[in-house]
Amino acid sequence: MRFLPAACCLLFANAALANVRVCQEQEQRYEQIKATAGPIEINSALTSAADKGCLDLTRRLLDDGASLGARDRLGAMPLSHAASAGHVDIVNLFIGRGAAINSRNLDGSTALFLASEQDNGAVVETLIAHGADVNLPGRSGLTAIAAAAYMGNEPLVRLLLQNNADPKIADSSGKTPICYAGGRGFTPVVRVLLDHGIDVNARYGNNLTELMWVAGHEDGAGTNDVADILTLLIDHGARLDDQDNRGRTALMIAASLGHEKAVEILLARGANKGVHDKEGKTAMDLSANDALRVELAGK
Repeated sequence: MRFLPAACCLLFANAALANVRVCQEQEQRYEQIKATAGPIEINSALTSAADKGCLDLTRRLLDDGASLGARDRLGAMPLSHAASAGHVDIVNLFIGRGAAINSRNLDGSTALFLASEQDNGAVVETLIAHGADVNLPGRSGLTAIAAAAYMGNEPLVRLLLQNNADPKIADSSGKTPICYAGGRGFTPVVRVLLDHGIDVNARYGNNLTELMWVAGHEDGAGTNDVADILTLLIDHGARLDDQDNRGRTALMIAASLGHEKAVEILLARGANKGVHDKEGKTAMDLSANDALRVELAGK
């Protein structure tokens, strides 16, 4: 039998105690206003209880007439609050009481999208089991699987794929889940999506390919992770010298941003450093620093 270290047990105990105190405060506050509370106050208390994970108070508020259809200033219903906060027990309670599982707030986000965005896998699984639409887009046209890919949550991406999430749906900027996973350096997610049939040479916003997205990766992405993804894409048949709407290749993009490891990988795999963009510039011309210019000027 495995035992948790004493420090972990203490941490869990402290967190549980803090939650109990929070819920006690919420209950006391409700007791103070209950006699004169109208629908607005009761519904507000329900939203707060859902956020804090106060199951007993949540149940009591529903019994006292709180509405699961009430919306906050952003248009979110109580189910969305519980899903975003990761409270599975309250999510189950709301669904059992008839909550509209696919309701959307003002920016279009559903409870499923919000749970995915917050890495709340258990809530996602619960919502799917109760019939949540996995492909309803949320904020800016992002789907739940795009949110999971952005977070690098491979198990959640797999779960959504197993439940018919469409990894090819693009958001309002023209990006799909693999763009986010690649640009943030999440190799396992990129691999899962490629194995699920994503075209390695598909075009996204501004005519970019996935290779270009990864070459222009976010600064927070690990250089070794980026190298692994570039290698993975090339091994899957990514075309090295495809050009975007500016005529730039993955090598040009990497050079212009000073991504030295990406330049190294692309050159080693045969990228053509003599290609010109629509302004007549090469990767060397676009290089962000002298070291890259020297590397790209060499034979």
